[in-house]
Amino acid sequence: MENVVLTIHLLLALALIGVVLMQRSEGGGLGMGSGGGGAMTGRAAATALGKVTWWLAGAFICTSIALTVIAAQNSSSSSVFDRLGTQAPAAEETGTLPGADSLLPPAEGDEPLVPRAD
Repeated sequence: MENVVLTIHLLLALALIGVVLMQRSEGGGLGMGSGGGGAMTGRAAATALGKVTWWLAGAFICTSIALTVIAAQNSSSSSVFDRLGTQAPAAEETGTLPGADSLLPPAEGDEPLVPRAD
């Protein structure tokens, strides 16, 4: 179910981008651009692309909410910190940190990994 909604959500996003890019630039941002009129005149009649944009935006918001609800239902009630302890043994059990022995120089009694040419 989540994959279906996610696929629809991605298709809506691509369609919304395409429809917005096809629209004519009104130039009404903060009253700049197309000289007289613009933001100061009455609202123009909605074009077909404007209506499609609103429908796609509404559907995009609905799929966003649906994905949020699905993700909340699928989430577990445990914390990430609770799951960390089950994957690797704790430092107290092994006596050393995992991988820490390769970072330390060899002790005095240990043989070197590479034989010395004296």
